Amino acid sequence: MSHNTSSITYDSTIESAIREIIKNLSKDYVISYRSVALLLIQEDKDILKLVAEKEGDVNNIRNIINKTKNSYDKPLNYVIGTMRQRYVEEVNDSVVIKKNNKSEIGNSKLDAITMHPISGFVILVLVLYFGLYKFVGQFGAGTVVDYIETNIFSAYVNPFINNIVNNCIPWEWLQNLIANDYGILTLGFRYAIAIVLPIVGAFFLVFSIIEDSGYLPRLSMLVDRLFKCIGLNGRAVIPMVLGFGCDTMATMVSRTLETKRERVLITLLLALTIPCSAQLGVIMALLSENVVALLVWILFMAFIFLFIGYLTSKVLPGENAKFYMEVPPLRMPKITNVLSKTYTRMHWYLVEIIPLFVFASVLIWLGNITGFFDIILKWLNPVVNMIGLPDELSKVFLFGFFRRDYGAAGLFDMRQSGLLNYRQLVVAASTLTLFVPCVAQFAMMIKERGAKTAFAMGAFIFVFSFIAGYFLNIILSVLGVLA
Repeated sequence: MSHNTSSITYDSTIESAIREIIKNLSKDYVISYRSVALLLIQEDKDILKLVAEKEGDVNNIRNIINKTKNSYDKPLNYVIGTMRQRYVEEVNDSVVIKKNNKSEIGNSKLDAITMHPISGFVILVLVLYFGLYKFVGQFGAGTVVDYIETNIFSAYVNPFINNIVNNCIPWEWLQNLIANDYGILTLGFRYAIAIVLPIVGAFFLVFSIIEDSGYLPRLSMLVDRLFKCIGLNGRAVIPMVLGFGCDTMATMVSRTLETKRERVLITLLLALTIPCSAQLGVIMALLSENVVALLVWILFMAFIFLFIGYLTSKVLPGENAKFYMEVPPLRMPKITNVLSKTYTRMHWYLVEIIPLFVFASVLIWLGNITGFFDIILKWLNPVVNMIGLPDELSKVFLFGFFRRDYGAAGLFDMRQSGLLNYRQLVVAASTLTLFVPCVAQFAMMIKERGAKTAFAMGAFIFVFSFIAGYFLNIILSVLGVLA
């Protein structure tokens, strides 16, 4: 491999494959033939589809790709990526002078600490405790949400809106669409702004700090051995952590995993066991009042994650992908970077998610005025009662399908009203966490994994969530825990 001002020159095998593929290209493309050939060698699905549509017969190209693959013991995208990285390092070494050797020594020691099975686990627990539990759970979902919900919306905003709408609009159906119990403004915007926004904002801030510090790749290395037990590897920690922010976004990011088997497995685990930041924050805020309740929920969800992951990895065909990841140096997070990333994600939330809350409010309004929801709720009531919960929880599960945040916020309202004891709260929180993914995530599952796979997952999750809740309720009742 040699330096070139226009492009990187790869080894003779890759270069030969590029030349052979270019001979088979005759149509016009937006990018150069060389770029198309490189993408084809790396088996980019979009480019393969595009070339097949334009060129027609691509058997010669596929033969060239397969012949090239047989020349290496690693995937071609890894081989090409390694050559590119080596080229960048050579260029970097030729122009950069490194003087801070003490910092490098310090970083190597920190690397060893953060990736060691014992010390790394302790650091992870501290990050989760202070980052998620204390900051997101107690401060974001507790202090901030309580203040905005109680002192602003419940005290002033909602009564003001209800008063104006009910006095100025003569039609009850329109009043209920805009205000009252399930209106766009009094339910949709209240949940989005007062309950969910502070929690999501707190999570995005913590996640941006962790991301900018370079800790995420080390976390990948730390959990790689554990994830291998459930058919994944350390790379899966990225969509997994993103899932604690938004499962829809994490499902989309799962396309970066190397094999179809991994992508299907991570999609199922995201949909089943990983609560989004809003749901996580509300549940942690509710359960943090009782340490035993919070501990039971965490252990139960961890058990389900490992149990389902292990069983699914044994059922799904295929081999585990090899794990490789570049580990950047640790650094102090830059305030400007953290604030910029947090702002960008908050902007995404406001633009993408609030319209979904409005849409969900309209669907709930339609379901109520048509009586369709009453039919579903009557069907759900016996199932909810089976796991030891009152009828009112049926509405929480139903709303949770439109938005996970809705379900969690509904659970928050019920607890505030004193309708649930701690055992019921743990069972409800656990079942709701396992319950079917929200509409947005389900749509992303269909897009990424296909309708057949997505509906099969949805059916399994619906049945399994209530079975798991049933057994959890029995175990807690028999043991007399959280009575």
